[in-house]
Amino acid sequence: MKSDFTDLIKRLVKAKVDFVIIGGFAGVVHGCTYVTQDVDICCDFAPENLLRLQKAISDFHPVHRMTPKRQKLHLTKKNCKTLKNLYLDTDIGQLDCISFVDGVGDYQQAKNASGLIKVEALRLPVLGLDALIKAKKAMNRPRDRHALIQLEAVNKLKNQKM
Repeated sequence: MKSDFTDLIKRLVKAKVDFVIIGGFAGVVHGCTYVTQDVDICCDFAPENLLRLQKAISDFHPVHRMTPKRQKLHLTKKNCKTLKNLYLDTDIGQLDCISFVDGVGDYQQAKNASGLIKVEALRLPVLGLDALIKAKKAMNRPRDRHALIQLEAVNKLKNQKM
């Protein structure tokens, strides 16, 4: 993981944000060489969790990258209830927070399909290989198809060793 992104993830863990790493970084954990330039997480969209996330990354100056004026992230208990996804630009890069993973399900299902990895002194929840393959198949974008080739090869090797 890029050191800036490691700092971002550390902040989420220390703030007790409920999340699972998905997407490109989950792929790297499982042996995929296809690297993305953002961090994708599936998280609990309960207001309390989103407010912890906001506090954890506030000094990275997060803005909504999908809004025309790139508005500053300003979450309240009230507006959190209307959100399903957050696509943020920060001083250190993009953070995509989603509430549902295609092919897997909502945050609780993604959490159930994840495992913990140790990075430095942290234990990080990462979407499991089988679930990541399902998600990549469901998304079916060109970059997902490229990653899927590698992930399925890793899965085949893993299953041969068992």
